Amino acid sequence: MKLVLTSLTVLGAVALLAGCKEEQHTKAPAPRPVLTVAVAPQAVRTVGFAGTVEPRYTSDLGFRVLGRIVSREVDVGDVVRKGQRLARLDPVTYELAVRSAQADLASATARLDNAAATEARQRTLFQQHISNEAQFDAATQAHQSAQADVTRARADLDKAEEQLSYTELRADFDGVVTSVAAEPGQVVQPGQTVAAVARPDIREAVVDLPESIGRDLKPQARFDIALQIDPSVQAAGSVREIAPQADAATRTRRVRITLDSPAKSFRLGTTITATITTQVSPDIELPATALLERDGKTMVWVVDPATRTVSTRDVTIAAGERSFVRILDGLTAGSRVVIAGVNSLTPGQSVKLPDGAFQ
Repeated sequence: MKLVLTSLTVLGAVALLAGCKEEQHTKAPAPRPVLTVAVAPQAVRTVGFAGTVEPRYTSDLGFRVLGRIVSREVDVGDVVRKGQRLARLDPVTYELAVRSAQADLASATARLDNAAATEARQRTLFQQHISNEAQFDAATQAHQSAQADVTRARADLDKAEEQLSYTELRADFDGVVTSVAAEPGQVVQPGQTVAAVARPDIREAVVDLPESIGRDLKPQARFDIALQIDPSVQAAGSVREIAPQADAATRTRRVRITLDSPAKSFRLGTTITATITTQVSPDIELPATALLERDGKTMVWVVDPATRTVSTRDVTIAAGERSFVRILDGLTAGSRVVIAGVNSLTPGQSVKLPDGAFQ
């Protein structure tokens, strides 16, 4: 009996020691590393947005008549000159129309010559009192009708020749082909785009800005433009056009920035970064990931510099975007706020910050 009691006593002591160790381990967890940011009100903000270099003037060129394409003489990226042929339709139908119009004109011209001779004879006979006035009037009317027929036949010929010229698509100005939309053998309708030609001499940077910046942007506002492939290549530009309303899906406004004497490296289609410095109200800005929503309240985790623990603090949001929010009330300058993993922290939890975070 004593041996059993002694064994139970030993087992109890071992269990008690294990429980103490587990309790000590639970009470003193390792500080959790967190990502924080120091709060500081901002008066100005410099932001950059991705965009592309596009031409200011682009023409979608197409044939003015119906037909089947027999040749297309340009491809995307080709440099063309004013008047250069880009594509051609099968001209047989229009050539036949020209021949028919030429024949009609020849026939009308012959009738006119005959009517003119008849009128001249009738005038002579009328003056000699050999024919009556009715015969002379009929000859005069026939002559005038023949003249009208010649005028109409000549107009039909001009129209047929003009339509024949429309079977060749030519460039309206010096430029570069940016796209093609038809292939040889394809039947195209009048006005259907066959190729797009852009003028490369006037280039623009096209960017989509958030509504908060786009709505306050003024015409002629200045941007700094840099190539994404080589940021050392830069140019300046001024705003030429601002979309009157934001896109319904992205809530952004498209802005076109005319480049001032850009380098040749700013080729059409090149990806750029457009940077602008804007004045903002002196509110506190935080990443949207710093916000914590609990019990209908908006709060953030603030790190105590003395104890290196976190606690929640209610805040009031003045404005918000997709990536950042502006804090109207609840924080003071110098506070250090956790900006990542806010849903997994608990009040009073010890955290670990990078060296020098509170310097």
